Amino acid sequence: MATDTNTPAGTINKLRIRVRAYENKILDASTKQIIDTAMRFDANVVGPIPLPTEIKKYTVNRSTFVHKDAREQFEMRTHKRVVDILNPSPKVVEALTNLSLPSGVNIDVKMM
Repeated sequence: MATDTNTPAGTINKLRIRVRAYENKILDASTKQIIDTAMRFDANVVGPIPLPTEIKKYTVNRSTFVHKDAREQFEMRTHKRVVDILNPSPKVVEALTNLSLPSGVNIDVKMM
């Protein structure tokens, strides 16, 4: 009987963590905190990989009735990073779930 030597069924090969925030300094501090937590349990970490910044622009009239040519423009920038953790142990997953990050930081965790 031949057995598969790659990975047993039910194990996680990779954790892909996508971190998003409006401020890049808070985002970088959060990714550093995630990486330090993973490294504490001797996990294999790839990243942080910066993704393109998503820019949403809004144009608004300055006046309510007349002066159509007078306008203001606003933009919202969403900065994104990706961190991959290869072959995470259950201790790493538990430590990452108990991690408290600052407000304004959005995290998506995908198990691959």
